[in-house]
Amino acid sequence: MDARENWSRSGIGGAPTAFGGHLHGYEIYLVLIAFLSVFYISNGPVQLSHYDLGWHIAAGDLIRERGGIPFQDPWAFTLADKRWYNLSWLWDVIASVLYQHTGLAGIVLLVVACGAIIVGYITHCCLRSGVSAASVCITVFAACLLYPCYEAAPNTYLAASPNIATMLFAVIFYGECLQRRRWFLLPPMMVLWVNLHGGFMLAFPIIGVFAGVALLRRDWMNFRNYCLAGVGCFAAIFVNPLGWHIYDGVMATLGHFIQANIGEWRPYFHNMELPGSIPGIAYALTFIALELRYRNSKPIPVEPRLLAWLFLALGLYQFRYIAFFFIFSAVPMALHVDRLLPERLSRLDISRAMLAAGIAGLVVLPLSFLQVRPALALPEMLSDEDAAYLLAHSTHSRVLNHWNSGGLLIFRTHGKVPMFVDGRAATAYPDELLRDYLKLVRWDIDEAAWDTVIGKYKIDAVLWVRGHEQLRQFLVGRRGWKEDYTGAYMSLYTAPQAAAPK
Repeated sequence: MDARENWSRSGIGGAPTAFGGHLHGYEIYLVLIAFLSVFYISNGPVQLSHYDLGWHIAAGDLIRERGGIPFQDPWAFTLADKRWYNLSWLWDVIASVLYQHTGLAGIVLLVVACGAIIVGYITHCCLRSGVSAASVCITVFAACLLYPCYEAAPNTYLAASPNIATMLFAVIFYGECLQRRRWFLLPPMMVLWVNLHGGFMLAFPIIGVFAGVALLRRDWMNFRNYCLAGVGCFAAIFVNPLGWHIYDGVMATLGHFIQANIGEWRPYFHNMELPGSIPGIAYALTFIALELRYRNSKPIPVEPRLLAWLFLALGLYQFRYIAFFFIFSAVPMALHVDRLLPERLSRLDISRAMLAAGIAGLVVLPLSFLQVRPALALPEMLSDEDAAYLLAHSTHSRVLNHWNSGGLLIFRTHGKVPMFVDGRAATAYPDELLRDYLKLVRWDIDEAAWDTVIGKYKIDAVLWVRGHEQLRQFLVGRRGWKEDYTGAYMSLYTAPQAAAPK
């Protein structure tokens, strides 16, 4: 009998109702999933704030239209002979289908459903460790509230982007390794993961930690199982349209110089936003203090502790990993919290209270969705009006666009307006082009760099952030360009026409 079953069988005052009987033992899942899903839905507009969502939907449209994966970008004029490594093609297709039939609401609901599965898995892992219901509620609620990192949007894992696939499968792999029974399911799941997002490489440190601990314990059966799972996952990587070239796509992101200019790849301290980051910092400091205070505590499994510390260190180095710290630290934190709770509170049966709260959460859930649905929209960086003007006047131009507008430009024009760059970075664009572009993204204008890029790539239009006054003074005041259009966030500058031949 596991801890959840033992806890759930201690009833209060007679037999449960018929409805309650069906949910008996699952009240804690109900309350946590319901209330956290309400929180996730309430942040629906933030989930859509990722600037790359536009090109992901457009890529899905393109794949469905062509019936295959394109290996050359059809939208930009700066590709040269660079191959496009779309590591998230399957997620793009799913997003495209959902958007066609349900709009952005369907994509948000998919993200919330993934978040609910993550909550369920983490809750199950904590309950199996023998923790009281009160401790599980406190810890899982805190961890699943914090890991999306909404205060550093759009660098969030619970967002409408392929990142959510990596978070979901990382938690599933972690949970299945912790249970030690269904390890043979990992390779088939890896086939899905490898086609959904390039973060599939995280499967190997997760399996590796469990295999390493089994080896140190001389637990040969589990060591063998984890090794077989690892080998199977490695073989599953090649079940994708790119074949072995998928490693070229992964290496185009890991360790690439462009990372220094993308927020989610920069250190945690770069992404801190006060006061919004204070709860996450407090959680991390509490974890560190409890781990040091009870460092020799044997009831806490070694593997979750190692993964929590590993991803805490990685998260401080690169922000994108901090979300995994909150998830992997849930089991150790729940056991620490259980130790600190008064014995009377930890033994208190709160199943009926949880059942009532969970039902209330389920009632609130659709109401929250109906309230937030009118606000679901893509970022306003590039509006429909902006795209309409570009389609009317710039379809034959070579547009030097700002990075953040690239994904939306692809979505709203589907390549009819040739563009310079977007968030696909090194998976789609040559290194030389990226280096040239990075010389431009400074508040102070490097006139030589701008002149070089404009001449080198034969630029005749610049789509840039509206508030960049220095750029306006340079292009309009000193180079004779014209500010043809000004939207809410973007301005379009066009080059002076060459003198007509005599």
